[in-house]
Amino acid sequence: MAVETPLSTREIPAPRGIVPVLATVGISVALMQTLIVPILPRLPVLVGASPENTSWAVTATLLAGAVVTPISGRLGDMFGKRRMLLTSLSLMVLGSAVCALATTLVPLVVGRALQGAAMGAIPLGIAILRDELPSRRLPGAMATISATMGVGGAIGLPSAAFVAQATDWHMLFVASLVLGLIGITAILFVVPESSQRNPGRFDVAGALLLSVALVLLLLPVTKGNDWGWTAPATLGMLAGALVVFVGWGLYELRVPRPLVDLRLSARRPILMTNLASVAIGFSMYSNILAFPQLLMAPTETGYGFGQTMVTAGIALAPAGLVMMALSPVSARITTRFGARVTLGCGAVLVGLGYLMAYVLYQEVWHIVGASMLIGAGIGLAYAAMPALIMGAVPLRESAAANSLNTLMRSIGTTSAAAVVGVMLAAMTQRIGDSVVPALEGFRASFLVATGAAVVALVFTILIPPPGRSVRPVDDTRPER
Repeated sequence: MAVETPLSTREIPAPRGIVPVLATVGISVALMQTLIVPILPRLPVLVGASPENTSWAVTATLLAGAVVTPISGRLGDMFGKRRMLLTSLSLMVLGSAVCALATTLVPLVVGRALQGAAMGAIPLGIAILRDELPSRRLPGAMATISATMGVGGAIGLPSAAFVAQATDWHMLFVASLVLGLIGITAILFVVPESSQRNPGRFDVAGALLLSVALVLLLLPVTKGNDWGWTAPATLGMLAGALVVFVGWGLYELRVPRPLVDLRLSARRPILMTNLASVAIGFSMYSNILAFPQLLMAPTETGYGFGQTMVTAGIALAPAGLVMMALSPVSARITTRFGARVTLGCGAVLVGLGYLMAYVLYQEVWHIVGASMLIGAGIGLAYAAMPALIMGAVPLRESAAANSLNTLMRSIGTTSAAAVVGVMLAAMTQRIGDSVVPALEGFRASFLVATGAAVVALVFTILIPPPGRSVRPVDDTRPER
């Protein structure tokens, strides 16, 4: 039986600075997603490998993040969220050091995988907030930490592009190493270890089966454009993923301490939130993929603006700032109307942003405005998801449940990379000796992203209103 310390017995006030520290950690970890993007075109020359092989520097990060996030969440519930948060940042520091010293592809890919393994830090930070903060401060704090996932990606692109352009490319990883060390130091001094525990034996078999299933699913999704979507390897791995997922689910339902409590996850509030998270993740990453390419497209295309990676990143950076600025707004909406309404508002704004881009794309400010509208929607949606999850699970399951929700977003973003990549590759035009995406490809991707936002809204509507959902018996918390 899990041992859980009632929060009502705790009289220690919430530590000062815990929200800024966890937000800074979240931004640092989220930066790892876009850190290497500015040097991807030059990476084959830098490490002496083919473009197809250098793409593993991105794929390894995505796979490692997807595999490690649910595992780190369960370990956080079992052995301490602060301890696992420090472990995550230590992996980021180690991976950064390996990449900073890399001159060939293999160590670079290994380092990038270690950096991706740090992605579990964000859901762990949100779970820590639930343990440490009183109810009145939770919506705003969770909104701030959730926004870091978008903020890190938005500011990471121009920052990384500037560093890569002004200095040696290894300095990107030196900077991430320093950020990791700063985060570790701040956590040691500011963030306490929670007394909440869900002890028991770790589900090793469940973790291995889930890891295999995720790799079999996400690897062909990320590499399908290179391998071919009808290639035997692609179809075989996707079929294998389905088989392993079914086997994993049957196994998890039979073990006493599963890695993922599927019965709890099947509850309507959690299930609908996770399904909405996949759709929102898809919409978010469509923006990251399409808008920079649209801004950097040659002016000879008739629609492009010929911007550099740095200027395109700067043009899109305000979207990340909007996400952070809306944190108090999302908190007020959640406090007054509930997180379900906040998520619905976010989905609507995302859809409107893509519709704006579909209609208005003739000026740079059109794209900037659309990205800011999408950023506002993503900020609201990302703030609402952990609030919905945390309100539907017991304290002892908070890190694992929130990590699963983060995994659902990752599946959405990875799927967007595949779908949008296929669409842009299928609709092209030739400019001199180069082949670039055609305007029809971008506009089609905007419509698909709009559809994903609509799907997210439908799942949001299916989430039971607060008065109809059954709250966990141990989900009470005093005002401290």
